[in-house]
Amino acid sequence: MGRAALPVEKPFALPAAIPVWPASDGGFAKGSIDLGGLEVRQVTTFAKVWSTTKGGHGGVGATFFKPWPVPDGFSVLGHYAQPNNRPLFGHVLVARDASGTGALLAPPLGYTLVWSSPDGAAHFWLPTPPEGYKAVGAVVTASSAKPSPDEVRCVRADFTDACEADEEPVWRSDKDGFSAAALTPAVRGVDVLGVHVGTFVAGISATPPAASASTLACLRNNSASYTAGMPDLAQVKAVLAAYAPQVYVHPDEPYLPSSVAWFFENGALLYRKGGETPTPVAADGSNLPQGADNDGEYWLDLPADGDRREKVRRGDLASATAYVQAKSMLGGTATDLVVWLFFPFNGPARAKVGLVTVPLGEIGEHVGDWEHLTLRVSNFSGELLRVYFSQHSAGAWVDAPGLEYADGNRPAAYASLHGHALYPRAGLVLQGDTRFGVVGIRNDCARGSRLDTGAAGRSEVVAAEYLGAGVVAEPAWLGFMRQWGPREEYDVGRVINRVARILPRSAREQLAGLVNKLLVGGGALGPKKHGNWRNDEKKA
Repeated sequence: MGRAALPVEKPFALPAAIPVWPASDGGFAKGSIDLGGLEVRQVTTFAKVWSTTKGGHGGVGATFFKPWPVPDGFSVLGHYAQPNNRPLFGHVLVARDASGTGALLAPPLGYTLVWSSPDGAAHFWLPTPPEGYKAVGAVVTASSAKPSPDEVRCVRADFTDACEADEEPVWRSDKDGFSAAALTPAVRGVDVLGVHVGTFVAGISATPPAASASTLACLRNNSASYTAGMPDLAQVKAVLAAYAPQVYVHPDEPYLPSSVAWFFENGALLYRKGGETPTPVAADGSNLPQGADNDGEYWLDLPADGDRREKVRRGDLASATAYVQAKSMLGGTATDLVVWLFFPFNGPARAKVGLVTVPLGEIGEHVGDWEHLTLRVSNFSGELLRVYFSQHSAGAWVDAPGLEYADGNRPAAYASLHGHALYPRAGLVLQGDTRFGVVGIRNDCARGSRLDTGAAGRSEVVAAEYLGAGVVAEPAWLGFMRQWGPREEYDVGRVINRVARILPRSAREQLAGLVNKLLVGGGALGPKKHGNWRNDEKKA
């Protein structure tokens, strides 16, 4: 009986064809990007070099590839590695010296053998670059002979940037400490020029990938117009229409999202420290203090009137709007569309202790809850690469093959009950140290009411700084840097002793520690005060 086919043996394709994007004088989705004399293209087809079905993600091993075919005149910079438990989904850059100098690329002086597989079918090498150059990826061969100098090219050092190895390796050998990990720019942000190449680094226990990564590099975009490959405003809107998420709230969710305007129009109040009377917020937020910092001088709150307060707490799905920030990432080779969602109120948390669900009283409640999804799109093609799901103070990336699609190429997202953390699938996710299933904060997700962020009037581009001043008019409320709700103070120990008194003392102490770590804090800050406004997303 033959072996079942592995997911990696079939290339991934989005459920629907990638649209034809609006025409533009810019460089978005035109197949190549100029890094200032070094032209790069993205290769998504590969020739297999070696595969193992042991260990790794899902216990089914990993496969190692070389980019193939390579466009005429372009050179390979390194090979690609992927776990076997998902469809093939690689994006590796190849390069051509377009500077006219012929000096930006050079063959390696040789190769250092890192590891050979026990069966002798695979050999992993790190290129030795000439002085003034950097290698940007490992090489794997089926032969024990050193690779040809023409196998890869090294890159002149001023066209490279520091890189790091992913914490979770693509694959590791259980016997001798060998492992391979994907490389990524060490620093990532809107103004950072490091370019993701798609290659990997190999190492052994004495010199693990994290250490070996310091000998390799990512590329650097040296173009004076490093955002030339970014989409213009019409293209941003077209990309959003193609990939706009379908967001599902839990069927039992009492605290729904709303638009910011609805929140203001229905009585949101601006408080000032030491002030006696709060100020109603204008519908467009034009009377909110701008700039400065979260100094505690101002904050927002729900209406003071009891009935109106309860109405606003419950939100208004009919008005809910996705507020979109478009930003450059990975040295202008990718576009991040950050889809911000506003919930007027974040509900109380619940914990799972063993088999018991414990409501945590008022813990977790706060006014003003901003959540977000980030769509990362290739500037070479406009293809959706991955989506980030914010989950309280951090979150998780999910590559395109791991997403659930609700309508064509539009990913699904599930907002957890009360807390609105976003997840790629329905079900229960426990947050915290749940290795033994003892204590975790519940995040229950299920398909209830839907916010279709791609429907007419359901999304608004509120920021795209790279397009220049005045192209996108930022709403006044985006410049409010203080808290969107009053600071909440809890006596955690007292609350837990009250709501979980049936639990053993050790379980209550463990639960208190988890609550203090994950849930204690003030009201939510607006989008511009989140670290991802200018930097890459924070992984949990």
